[in-house]
Amino acid sequence: MTDEDYSGGCQCGAVRFYVKGRLGEASICHCRMCQKAFGNYYAPLVGTGEAALTWTRGRPKYFQSSNHVKRGFCDNCGTPLTFDAPDGTGLAIGAFDEPARVRPVVQFGVEARIAYVDHLHELPGEVTEADIVNAPYLADVVNYQHPDRDTAGWSVRGAENAGHWRPREEGV
Repeated sequence: MTDEDYSGGCQCGAVRFYVKGRLGEASICHCRMCQKAFGNYYAPLVGTGEAALTWTRGRPKYFQSSNHVKRGFCDNCGTPLTFDAPDGTGLAIGAFDEPARVRPVVQFGVEARIAYVDHLHELPGEVTEADIVNAPYLADVVNYQHPDRDTAGWSVRGAENAGHWRPREEGV
């Protein structure tokens, strides 16, 4: 990939995208609608700007969240993917394969910002496995999420996990 090539998708791999070209301004939105749509404190988004967005596997399903905006998400796993407004499409930064390449430069909806968000970096930090005593299942977790790259083959998992997607690749 070049500096102006990006790929990404949902956590199950049913929906994938490719972006070629310069992205627009990356932002974080704290408005209550974005909080609910992302199930989080805020929504990190980047406009596609003049870049070309191509859906390479599947397509998002959409929810009309207001009279002007619809939000795209994976119908299979629920991952938030897009913010479609009259001025263009924004993509969820966390859905990119390399989200660190897309750095937010502005915050919107600060009137709804949850106050403690500004202090999250002050909390103690631990690696995931540090909680193994209280969460012993962490010792043998098998990750079924799509890897942070494109893959060729996909199949629906067995009946015990009906409705979930899994790559055909070994070790993924």
